Parts: sequence; C-alpha cells; structure tokens
Amino acid sequence: MEQAKIRLFVEDDLAEGAVLNLAAQAHYLTNVMRLQAGALVALFNGRDGEWTARLVEAGKRRVTAECLGQAVGQGMPPDLWLLFAPIKKARTDFIVEKATEMGARRIQPVFTRFTNSERVRPDKLRAHCIEAAEQCGGVYVPELLAPTPLDKLLDTWPADRRLMFCDETADGMDAMGALTAAGGDKWAIIIGPEGGFATEEAERLRALSQSVPVSLGPRILRADTAAVAAMALWQVACGDWRV
Repeated sequence: MEQAKIRLFVEDDLAEGAVLNLAAQAHYLTNVMRLQAGALVALFNGRDGEWTARLVEAGKRRVTAECLGQAVGQGMPPDLWLLFAPIKKARTDFIVEKATEMGARRIQPVFTRFTNSERVRPDKLRAHCIEAAEQCGGVYVPELLAPTPLDKLLDTWPADRRLMFCDETADGMDAMGALTAAGGDKWAIIIGPEGGFATEEAERLRALSQSVPVSLGPRILRADTAAVAAMALWQVACGDWRV
C-alpha cells in the first residue's frame, strides 16, 4: 500500500472501513496541501495506532476519509512526566513541542516562587502537542494538565514515582549513575524557572524520598534547553533510547 505523507490526529475511533469527517482539517487538506478525493492520509488518535485512510470527499465544505488498514500498532512512550515552570510564550511552546517529540507521557506546568509567566493557555499548548506528534511520527499525544502550584503538587506526590530534580547546585554529580541506580519505571522530571528554585523549594525537593537530584553539567542552562537536556539524559539512562 502506498505510504501517506500527511499525518493527522483525530478524536474518532479508528477501524477498518470507518468513515471520518475531517471538517476541522478541511482547510489544511484542500487549500494548503491541495489534496483531492483519492489521496491517502495517515490518521492516529492515541488509542488505535496509525491508520492509512483514503479521502472519499475533498470539497470546500466537507472532507471525509475511509480507514483502509492499520499501518502502525499503538505504542506508548515510557511512563515519564515533564514538570516545568512556564516561561515566555515562545519558549514554553518550544518545551511542550520538544517534550512531545522526546516521548513524555504527561506534561504539567508548575508555578514556583520565581515563575515569571503566570498566563498559560492549556488549549494552545495542547494544539502544539498535537502538531508535534503529527510531525515526529508518534502515535501518542501527551496528557497536558492545567498549571498547579509546586507545593500542591508535592503534597500529593505518588509514592511509586521517582522525581528527577535538575539541581543547579549538584555540579559534578554522576547523573547517569544516579538515574540508573535509582531504578523504577515511573518517573518525572522537574525543571525550574529562570532564576532557579527558591531555597525552600529546593530543600523540599531534595528532602522528598522519591527525589533523585542530578546535575545537567557545568553551565547554567536556559529553562527550555534544560528540559531537552534532561529528557535526553533520562531517555538514555532509563527510557527507550537505551542501547
């Protein structure tokens, strides 16, 4: 079967013979990509894998597609959450996009003492997650939670989930060794705001029994750079990048 070049996330169930209304993507498919009836597209919903579908109708007002067959089975990324303090909009968008590409299962904005951006639009961030998943070939879109204060998050922290605490004061620590030694298959990574965590926040994070403090190297990284570096480090040590 010919391989579809355009991938789209849909909410509908996917199964052989299912006909889907793609009205939400009509402008993109017909005006931007100029597809016509008969063209193939790839569809995924985070539950049923990726399906090859053929456009049945491709008009200005109505676009429908019929599922032909499953091209990729449903897979799940490692059970990894990314927690981060929101920063400027463009850089927050970057963090969400890269977290999706790098295999986060859940993304959680967190308000800390020094968070300098308190306006977060979960609906907009969700759209960035979907777009990133469409482009990177993933069949899963991370769960995106509403922002929450750090104290509230730690008050109910799961006993069985490790927390990779990116600690700016932990220079020289063997990060790979610490992550590997900690073990476990349920993890989260927490990235602080520009300016770092407040003293009492850092102390509470270090005191958490599930916490694994690590260094991200000898230089202070911007928050968006730190998120990518931390996820790459964790994926190599504990995730699906291990060789």
